[in-house]
Amino acid sequence: MSQQQHVAHGARVGVLDELRLLAALAVVLFHFGFRGRTLGVTDMSLTAWEWLLKYGYLGVQMFFVISGFVIAYSAEGRTPLQFGIARFARIYPMFVLCMTLTFLIVIGCGAPHLNATIFQWAANLIIKPELLGQQLMDGSYWSISYEIVFYGWVFVLMMLGRFKRETYPIIIPGWLLVSVIDRMFFGNVLMRHLFLTDESGFFCAGLVLYAIFREGYSGRNVALLALSVVAAIYQSMELTQWNRVNYGTSYSDLVVSISCLVIVAAIALAIRRQRSLLPAGVMLAFGGISYPLYLLHQHIGYVIFNRVGSAASPEAVVTATVMLLICTSYLLWRFADEPSRRLTKSVLTRFI
Repeated sequence: MSQQQHVAHGARVGVLDELRLLAALAVVLFHFGFRGRTLGVTDMSLTAWEWLLKYGYLGVQMFFVISGFVIAYSAEGRTPLQFGIARFARIYPMFVLCMTLTFLIVIGCGAPHLNATIFQWAANLIIKPELLGQQLMDGSYWSISYEIVFYGWVFVLMMLGRFKRETYPIIIPGWLLVSVIDRMFFGNVLMRHLFLTDESGFFCAGLVLYAIFREGYSGRNVALLALSVVAAIYQSMELTQWNRVNYGTSYSDLVVSISCLVIVAAIALAIRRQRSLLPAGVMLAFGGISYPLYLLHQHIGYVIFNRVGSAASPEAVVTATVMLLICTSYLLWRFADEPSRRLTKSVLTRFI
């Protein structure tokens, strides 16, 4: 019996909170130090650090691995309805709040580089506004729809009684096979959105890490993890090529591949160690602010950059902006997150 099997189901794997914040900061610095200037929405950049910051997009892939682990963790011992309500309450209220704040700041201060309309805001309430012919309020929100689709498949499998560790040897290879075939031969848009064929390896790696957390490194789990990581690296190569074309810059396939391995290894070590040198309250805050920080940062940051201009050095402006957004995210987590979750759970439990 592995050490992890003795961990109570409700226990929190707090070290993941540190990795959540690290992933969020990687994405923030990717947008602030590289992407904004590359796409022409701001002149602000950290030119001396672009060689490193251009890889920060991989923070999203770290989120996906963590999500695979956390969703498997939170689904165990719950009914499908309990799982669905808990996930909706976790994601949606904070999304609406941060999306609305972004909307208000963009319409008030974003022109001429950034604009928004009330129709765009309303369409973003469904998280996938492209279905209504509107753009995302913030480009970062693309990953939220991936999370929702993943939750949806977990919910369906729970309803069918098939989302169990015992069924991973069927679910994971099947999902990865569909994904690789689609990406290699078809590249179908519907398949990508319905089955997450360009990111499934990362979610699967998280699922396997949860099985390892509960059962240890059995031969089956090692094989499934290896399969997931190989698929994740393949998918990351495709994303990297898209970045080369879209951003007009060079990327090292070796650096991306090693980064994928490091992401999975870091999460594996975190769930094995479980404890941090930091106080529990600090870790909880790290995890709490990572989601609103991810939701708020990009377009609000660009608005600030365009307003401040060259009044200070890029390093000073980016640092001050990141600190401001972290403080704002902390306040939202501290005073809005838990009340909105409780209210959402209460309303849904009463009417569903």
